[in-house]
Amino acid sequence: MDFFNKLKNLDAYPKINEDFYSRTLSGGVITVVSTVIMLFLFISEIRLFLYHSTETKLIVDTSRGEMLLVNFDITFQSLPCSVVSVDTVDVTGEQHSDIRHDITKTRMDRFGTVIESKQVGIGAPKIEKPLQRHGGRLEQNETYCGSCYGAEMLDDHCCNSCEEVREAYKKKSWGLSNPELIDQCQREGLFQQIKEEDGEGCNIKGFLEVSKVSGNFHFSPGKSLHQQNLEQSDQIPFQKETYNITHNINKLSFGKDFPGAINPLDNIQWIQKSASSGMYQYFVKVVPTIYTDVRDKEIRSNQFSVTEHFKDVVGSQKSPPGVYFVYDFSPIKVIFTEKNTALLHFLTNICAIIGGIFTVSGIIDAFVYHGQRALKKKMELDKYR
Repeated sequence: MDFFNKLKNLDAYPKINEDFYSRTLSGGVITVVSTVIMLFLFISEIRLFLYHSTETKLIVDTSRGEMLLVNFDITFQSLPCSVVSVDTVDVTGEQHSDIRHDITKTRMDRFGTVIESKQVGIGAPKIEKPLQRHGGRLEQNETYCGSCYGAEMLDDHCCNSCEEVREAYKKKSWGLSNPELIDQCQREGLFQQIKEEDGEGCNIKGFLEVSKVSGNFHFSPGKSLHQQNLEQSDQIPFQKETYNITHNINKLSFGKDFPGAINPLDNIQWIQKSASSGMYQYFVKVVPTIYTDVRDKEIRSNQFSVTEHFKDVVGSQKSPPGVYFVYDFSPIKVIFTEKNTALLHFLTNICAIIGGIFTVSGIIDAFVYHGQRALKKKMELDKYR
């Protein structure tokens, strides 16, 4: 019993008999206000604990040999799908013309209504009863071998489609100036398709994988060929001499999406006001980015900044009209890391909020209470004088 009595004397929270309580209006107001503040700060701490904070770190990018994923969704209001091609070229000299894989083209009328959507390169018309290169009928067990119209690399070189004729001409660095005379192009209905799509627009959606070096990818009217490092466009009948490259960029990103990513070109529209054709260039600075979430899942992606420039190309044979995205890489890599607030830190903050507000409100209440009593006593003394 002596031990418990000594322990009782150590009580830092002595209890007051209820008979001695004196409740005041000011104390009630202070209690309500302090409770509201305490509740507000408590909810704020809960939100901070549940939501993740992100730390940012900058390092030098030493990665090599990686590929860059380009996601795009672009709408051309005045360019038919049959004349728009997607091409890439980089500083190493690697070039890809009229890319077809992983790209979907959607035909649209001038009001934006979808007419037809199909993946490029799928469903191409087949040539029925093709002509033999040297004339005459096919002999038994003889396969069709279409003419390359002077661009054959070997005697047995065959071009069985319009695209293969174009590729043969490109390898020779020749311009295909009269594709209407190519039997394969006529049989595939190329010119009929261009006639049918006159006045339409086109939505081009898909992705590209390019080497992680400086370069550009572009959307240009006509099937572009590269000759002596300069770009030239085939003169296809029924195509216009000038093109309206008005466009909407619905989405453009480099790499996978990650939380908080902002793509500055999303939902951007540019309207061509000049009557002549031109190049609209986007100069993109790509910043490699790594995002690591709280589960240690790593997302390798990129951020980018951009500047824009329009260049009139009337009379220039070096730069065909179109929309060009010229990209370069930053030597700095950004690393984002998600982190949770520690449980002990959360509990410490909660205790600090409750204890701090309770103490401060007690001080304010005591100051108001004793101030009221002192004022009341002074008024009573002045009354008796």
